[in-house]
Amino acid sequence: MKPVIYTRAQALPGLLKQRILILDGAMGTMIQRFRLTEDDFRGTTQAAPESGRERFRDHPKDVKNNSDLLVLTRPDVIRDIHEGYLAAGADIVETNTFGANTVAQEDYGLAHVAREMNVAAAKLARGAADKYSTPDKPRFVAGALGPTPRTASISPDVNDPGARNTDFEQLRASYKEQVEGLMEGGCDLLLVETIFDTLNAKAALFAIDEVFVETGERLPLIISGTVTDASGRILSGQTVTAFWHSVRHAQPLAVGLNCALGAALMRPYIQELSRIVDDTFISCYPNAGLPNPMSDTGFDEKPEDTSRLLREFAAEGLVNIVGGCCGTTPEHIAAIGQAVQPLPTRSLRRDYFHKDAA
Repeated sequence: MKPVIYTRAQALPGLLKQRILILDGAMGTMIQRFRLTEDDFRGTTQAAPESGRERFRDHPKDVKNNSDLLVLTRPDVIRDIHEGYLAAGADIVETNTFGANTVAQEDYGLAHVAREMNVAAAKLARGAADKYSTPDKPRFVAGALGPTPRTASISPDVNDPGARNTDFEQLRASYKEQVEGLMEGGCDLLLVETIFDTLNAKAALFAIDEVFVETGERLPLIISGTVTDASGRILSGQTVTAFWHSVRHAQPLAVGLNCALGAALMRPYIQELSRIVDDTFISCYPNAGLPNPMSDTGFDEKPEDTSRLLREFAAEGLVNIVGGCCGTTPEHIAAIGQAVQPLPTRSLRRDYFHKDAA
């Protein structure tokens, strides 16, 4: 198989061979700290850009908790979060676009602005990353593609196993528009994350390849699945090994796991990935433990807990990229960075996918 030659972020493969890179932490957790109101999400407060304060004032549906909309209505909040993670030492920041696709935005009646959200989000992250980049520590922007709230493999109706609320073509078209917006806005790589349905992920990967072919661009790609419980399977039923063999054709720069589980429970599945994947880097960004309503983040792992566990992963030679998912904060990311910094990055046993891309 020919090596992948990237048109952006060409330095990433080489950096991953030198050291463990740090991904940022949770976006939603940090947005909650701002205690935003419906008016904030609509962009009708004094803190919103004056030019857009009337745009969503009379939108017929509630938009509170539509975090992706904030890149248009409260970009200052999203910029502040990005800069907080970069100041904490993150090498890679994700765009605030987890649900910025037409399938997810239909729930808010905002499918028509999905592409605009992606362009704006990528520009915000790009500006923050450029502000913190140095020759010794370049920063990268990962265009985040979430799984959507619908599943192509599982029935939403327990009485009708054959029922579906989306299909491959709808997902492909939605993801294609999202990828185009993210690339227009200036992202360096793409991150298909929190995968609970491999068929949804395949639609995203198909769309990504379409855009690469049409534009002549080829960006590094990270694919991150989600093991939902102690069964060791993603929601649509695949084991970690089966998941990898279902997506490896996309030749990702890295494959890994995120969300759902804290680091302690995620360990055996990262070990499994590291054992079976010999030619691709491994990413891992767990949530901050188990739900805990008494915690500021809603989870029970403090920064020192998550960082200690991820240091153990690094010491075992399991990972190349680490960061945090739900419940993690800049404090978690700073602690993770300090914990893994002295340790070597995981070595590839076969190095032909990326050897000419560094």
